[in-house]
Parts: sequence; structure tokens; C-alpha cells
Amino acid sequence: MAMSGAGGGGHVRGRRRARKRPLSEINVTPLVDVMLVLLIIFMISAPLLTVGVPVELPKTEASAVETSNEPVTVSIDRDGAMFIGDGEVRWERLILRVSEEGGEDAREKPIFIRADGRAPYQAVARVMARLSAAGFTKLNLITDTAAGEEAASAALAAPTSGEG
Repeated sequence: MAMSGAGGGGHVRGRRRARKRPLSEINVTPLVDVMLVLLIIFMISAPLLTVGVPVELPKTEASAVETSNEPVTVSIDRDGAMFIGDGEVRWERLILRVSEEGGEDAREKPIFIRADGRAPYQAVARVMARLSAAGFTKLNLITDTAAGEEAASAALAAPTSGEG
């Protein structure tokens, strides 16, 4: 019995044992998952960071206004104190501070006026009149629209009194 080199039991030239190669593709699924979670977190937290003065907005039935410019927000608390951003502003410096906050084209930017529902009407009217007289034309009153339908249905159901 003669053994040949091409037989079954010996080492065969040209055949190598299969090696494990390193994985050359990147799995992006975990990266996408993390990015989507971060996107949701920032989408929820960004509107909460824009206003610093806590005010209870009055309820209305108006819809939200869409704007492309970054607005300047003037807040009025229940005592009639005025704020731009987080800082309180005096009556004499209102126009100067709104102009500084709005930048070089401040008179073209919308101005959001957020007034507490229990703020004196005179304080809100004075701020709007002062800004309008200074050339600011895009004045917007910010209200809470979430309970507008509830307030309208409650007003229809409430009996009216005959006081005059």
C-alpha cells in the first residue's frame, strides 16, 4: 500500500484553515437610538429654557402664531413689574433694553408680551403703548390656549346675572 500526497490523511497544500476576520462594518443602530433620545430630550427641554419669569397666562380661544424671527419676550408679573428675559427692567429703560435684546433689526422682530392674568390692565396697556410709540409694530400678546375650549363651554353654561 502506497500513500499518495493527494490522499485523505495528510496536509493538503493550498487549503488553509478559515480564520476569523475582523468585522469591518460599523453597526450604527445604537448610535441612532442614542441620537433620537437626545433629540427628544432637547425638543422637550428647549421651550422650557426660553422664559424665566413665572406668570400665569390668561386663557383664550386664539390659536398659536408662527414666527420665523427670534422674538424678544417682555414679561409682566402680577405686581406689574417688567422683565426682559430673566432680568427686571425699569420703565425708563424699557425701550433701550428691548432694542439691545433684539439686536440691530429689533424693530422688525416680533415682541412677545407675556403678562400674568392677574397683572393690572394698566401695566400691560402702558407697555404696549410705549413699545408701539417707539416704532415696534409686531407686538404679540401671549396667552394660554390649552384651556380655551373649556373656558368657552363654561362661559356658555354659566348663568348671567342682571347686574349693570
